[in-house]
Amino acid sequence: MEPAKPCYGQEWVIQISRVLEEGLQDIDEEGITVSIFSVPKTLISLKPEAYTPQLIALGPYHHQRPELFEMEHYKLTSAKRVQKNLQQIKFCHLVNRIAQSDSIVRACYHRFLEFDQGTLAWILAIDASFLLEYLQTYSAEREEGSLTRISSKMAHLIDYTRRKTAHHAILRDVVKLENQIPLFLLREVHSFYQHDEVLATMLMGFCKYLSPIKCINYQCFREECFERAHLLQLLYHMVVPKLQLVPDCSDQQENPKEDEEIGWFRKALKAIICINLATLRLLSKICKSKAMKFLVALPFKILLHRGNKDDINRLMSSAGKVAEEAESASQKTVDELSPLVEEIAIPSVTQLHKIGVIFCPTEGGLGSIYFNKNFGIFYLPVVHLDDNSEVVLRNLVAYEACVAPEVMVFTRYTELMNGIVDTKEDVRILREAGIIVNRLKSDKEVVTLWNGMTKSVMVTKVPILDKAIEGANTYYSKSWKARMNVIMKKYIFGSWPCLTFLAANIMILLSTLETACSMYSCSKWVKVP
Repeated sequence: MEPAKPCYGQEWVIQISRVLEEGLQDIDEEGITVSIFSVPKTLISLKPEAYTPQLIALGPYHHQRPELFEMEHYKLTSAKRVQKNLQQIKFCHLVNRIAQSDSIVRACYHRFLEFDQGTLAWILAIDASFLLEYLQTYSAEREEGSLTRISSKMAHLIDYTRRKTAHHAILRDVVKLENQIPLFLLREVHSFYQHDEVLATMLMGFCKYLSPIKCINYQCFREECFERAHLLQLLYHMVVPKLQLVPDCSDQQENPKEDEEIGWFRKALKAIICINLATLRLLSKICKSKAMKFLVALPFKILLHRGNKDDINRLMSSAGKVAEEAESASQKTVDELSPLVEEIAIPSVTQLHKIGVIFCPTEGGLGSIYFNKNFGIFYLPVVHLDDNSEVVLRNLVAYEACVAPEVMVFTRYTELMNGIVDTKEDVRILREAGIIVNRLKSDKEVVTLWNGMTKSVMVTKVPILDKAIEGANTYYSKSWKARMNVIMKKYIFGSWPCLTFLAANIMILLSTLETACSMYSCSKWVKVP
């Protein structure tokens, strides 16, 4: 017998009736906006494990996933420790306090929550208890009354030294967009046994440790941290502060026609190679045609009666193979000149480095990205990359895509890094310049991280970053080294497939003559002095 299915329709009616009968305040009047979203399918389809929790569920979105039930035991352990710190207040009183804010809590979530008021309050109270015990490892201050000692049951999960694998697995789940808990609930649970200053210190330590770009205004952080909706939004506003656009006086007298020159060498080179490619395709078809085979085989049939038919076929297949290889080489060259749709048009780090561009780290965050055309200096913020960085970066991009601010600064930054980092050599140059602090296993992993970041996110426009991209393109197109490189590709490398094809045919002709001479005594026709 199949188990009875839960009647979600009846629960929904009960919940709606309760809301209408109790006459709760309008959510809009509370000033609460949706902040906890579902990750867009275009992002989650590329790498689901980077967006969905793998070890622990926090909040209602993934609460009922069976593979995450094992962590419920550890959540209860944290709730018991909170109960001890509450002293004369019972844990159920804390749950009731959360239940009173039910409409505000639901307003934070993008999805419709099927849990009733009491169930949702218990879920959030227990999850908040676990999250607070985890966050205390990032507090620099160990004040009396806080949960400073990790219980023996939690010692293999929560680690002050932050070296254990499970600790980092939880860290990656804590920062995921669909795993967020409203920060005002976290603050309310913590306020039952400790003051806000301790929680602010914990949040600061957490963001400082996890932020890929270490640009933190500690004074503003303490004043604004509780204004954010959840931990990921708090981290986002630390990484992406309000940009202050600094005018560039050195570029005011620049000729506007110079913008039209960007990339014309690339277009010209691509056109020439396309012409060569069309010629090679035609020659390839001619070599494979029956008429060509007949014309080549006819002299052998007439002159070389003892000629081997297999030898002739091998000669023809060799010619066709050479033509195919030449065509493939030219097609590869054209593909290299055609960047991906998702990748912005900008030379790589190696290409810029070869023409003398200097990469300098800056401590000003994303707002300090700048390209100095006069001296050829590319200023980029220092980015710290480790095993947690990919999840952090992807979820920051996902959050920005959901809230869709007027200027999507962080997404554009990832597009910039995706554009200039193509090989391990690019990473090495940035690492030695102090721009990338690599704690991953190899530079190749950094290349994979950046190149797979925003392939399904629409290309955005950010004035301050676009100006740096434009400056790098202009500087590169004007460089004499870049012009010489284009000339070499145009007249030498762009023509080598045709030269290879002609050389192969000459070799075939010489092989034919050698075969003929081996079958007939050519020496008797040649008078030796």
